Amino acid sequence: MKDTSSQKITSQDILRKIWRRINTILLEFDVFVLHVVGCIPSHVIRRFFYRFSGIKIGSGSTIHTGARFYQPENISIGKDSIIGEKVVLDGRDTLTIGDHVDFASEVMVYNAQHAIESATFAAEKAPVHIGDYAFIGPRAIILPGVTIGKGAVIAAGAVVTKDIPDFAIVGGVPAKIIGERKNKYLHYRLGRAAWFR
Repeated sequence: MKDTSSQKITSQDILRKIWRRINTILLEFDVFVLHVVGCIPSHVIRRFFYRFSGIKIGSGSTIHTGARFYQPENISIGKDSIIGEKVVLDGRDTLTIGDHVDFASEVMVYNAQHAIESATFAAEKAPVHIGDYAFIGPRAIILPGVTIGKGAVIAAGAVVTKDIPDFAIVGGVPAKIIGERKNKYLHYRLGRAAWFR
C-alpha cells in the first residue's frame, strides 16, 4: 500500500493515522463544546463544565464569557483570578496562571506554534507561566515559552515574546520594558465578577 505521496505504508501506519485522526476530531469537539459553554451567562455553570473538562480553577476565580481553550487539561488558574471576555487559553503545553491575576478582554496566550524553518512546518511547544498579581491588558498576546513575573503589567496590544521580570511594565510589539511597578507589596483581592459576563 502507498500513501498520498507514493510512500510505502504498513497496516500499523494506517491504524496509527486513523487513531490520530479520531483523537484530533475528539479534541476539536471538546474545544467546540467548551466554546458553546462559554456563551452561557452563568459563572457557576461555566466553571462546572470547565473543571469537568480538566481545567484547574482556584477558589474565587472566574472566567468571563466567550473564552476559547485548546487542550484544557493542561490549564491551571490560581485563586482569586479574573479572566476577561473572549480570551484564548492554550493548553497544548502547560499553562499556569497564578493567584490574583487579572486578564482583560481578548487576551491570547499560546504555548504552541509552527517552526517556520522546519521542512514540515512542525509544531513546537513550550510552557507559559504567569505569576501572581500580574495584569495582562486588553488584546495582549503571550507566545510560547514565556514566563511573566509576579506583579508584572502587560500593556494593551503588547506581544510578549520573552520572559518578563517581576513588577516590570511592558508594552509594544515585541514587548519591551517601559517602566516598573513601584508598589512591591501586593496583597489586594480582585473582587467579584460581573454577573452576566
